[in-house]
Amino acid sequence: MPQPDHRQKKPPFARQRPIAPQVAENCPVIPVETVLNGMREAVLVHNGEHYRLRLTSNDKLILTK
Repeated sequence: MPQPDHRQKKPPFARQRPIAPQVAENCPVIPVETVLNGMREAVLVHNGEHYRLRLTSNDKLILTK
């Protein structure tokens, strides 16, 4: 009977290294610090709708409607 494999395996979706984003040639690159202006959140308006961009305590960005 085969022995169970107890080695830790990474899930198939785990990245080995960060992937550089593909940016269009004329696409503006705006640092998030510019948008947040020293705050932890900002409200963005698109087509009359408000979206909240928040910086979490783990330095992740969350965009919600």
